[in-house]
Amino acid sequence: MNEAQIVIPTGDGRIYYDMTGTDSPCTGCGACCRHFRVSFYHGELDTQPGGHVPSDLATQITPFRACMKGTESGYDRCVALQTDGLCSIYEHRPSVCREFPVFMEDGSLNPECVRLRILHGIPAWKPVRETAEHASQHPLGMIAESSS
Repeated sequence: MNEAQIVIPTGDGRIYYDMTGTDSPCTGCGACCRHFRVSFYHGELDTQPGGHVPSDLATQITPFRACMKGTESGYDRCVALQTDGLCSIYEHRPSVCREFPVFMEDGSLNPECVRLRILHGIPAWKPVRETAEHASQHPLGMIAESSS
């Protein structure tokens, strides 16, 4: 697993994932939020006991399922996706978003992330640490760093 991804086991046997800091492939991306229909059990809506997803940002699609507005037919932007590629309701996002692993168990980027980044024209992710190490080893990188 990657240190930027926190694994959170739930009481019902599911796994939730949280991303830490700004050195995350999610920062500035949002490809999954513009591609998938974000549907979930309606009991997660804040109008239900124990629910946390803002109901004004969701659409009821069946008696027991809801989805984030904008994603009803898939291939369109989730209403909670901000222009900076971050989620405006990150702490209250649906379980389907919490269950999506950005990194695989071997630490590699989820192949779906790679595929969707390409599909949406988003450059490949490079860890900040790796980018900084590369710049410090490159003569122009050292000049750029020393002039700042």
